[in-house]
Amino acid sequence: MEKHQFNVGMSSRTRDGDLSDLGKELDELQELGVDFVELSAFDFDLIVGGRIRRSQMKTLLDICGGRDLPYSVHGPLALNFMDTPDRLPLHFQLLEASLDIAAELGAKHYVLHAGMTMESTPTLWQNAYDRQREWLFRAGDLARERDLHICVETLYEHDEWKHTPRPSQLAAELEAIAHPNICATLDFGHSYLKLDAENRRSDLVSECATLAPQTRHLHLHDCFGRQEGMWTYTFSEQLALGLGDLHLPIGWGDIPWAELMTQCVYPKDAMFVIELNPRYFHAARECLARARSLATLASSRIQEIADTPDQAA
Repeated sequence: MEKHQFNVGMSSRTRDGDLSDLGKELDELQELGVDFVELSAFDFDLIVGGRIRRSQMKTLLDICGGRDLPYSVHGPLALNFMDTPDRLPLHFQLLEASLDIAAELGAKHYVLHAGMTMESTPTLWQNAYDRQREWLFRAGDLARERDLHICVETLYEHDEWKHTPRPSQLAAELEAIAHPNICATLDFGHSYLKLDAENRRSDLVSECATLAPQTRHLHLHDCFGRQEGMWTYTFSEQLALGLGDLHLPIGWGDIPWAELMTQCVYPKDAMFVIELNPRYFHAARECLARARSLATLASSRIQEIADTPDQAA
């Protein structure tokens, strides 16, 4: 039997709608040896008022085409199916256009952030979850028509948002939605920050293990899982204190990577995506090597299960 190995890729930079240097970046990523690229399409100015901007889409297709490079697509961060009911049709319109873009690029995975709510009363959160379940099931039908999987990403509360699901809660939501084209993106840094806010830092591995079987997309970047509760003058000072969603090279923070690979079981078709802060691109080659080592650890866990008679049966 051929040994299983996960594909490892890297996300493209955000670029304020200017695609003029995207081709150069893709050249650099190909030279590094990534297996695929996650396109930060939410920042490419591809959609205007819910409609695809065809001239910009043609530019993107011309840049991305003709390369031996598969793509995944990160959808707009503003999409939020836990938002107030009156806004949900607008979110759905944006999602549909964004899924069309992903399909035209030949992507199979589309990353969508989990919902967030401004409700501060826990008893009202269930209403937001009900909305998300209904609209994500509809989204799954759109994805199925386009041969896509929507991978719902773990988040943490920021910018005055009051609640978003922790990994185990997202796992329960996906089980309730029960749509074959709706699965998870497990962002380890986001999950760490979310659990830190709940004083549950030590639960990171067990929480991720609960969501892992539903995860087709993994976001790898490092941090210290510390809230941004202190004022800092520069990002360098934020880095010095280890605060917030830093998107550091793997190994710079204190996420327990080995445990997350050996104690979680991911689907065989899961994709490992490095999301690196552009200021650390100088460390991209080293980071890619570390990510491949982690992917090998995760593959060994799958092989270990397959080689166990009662599990293989």
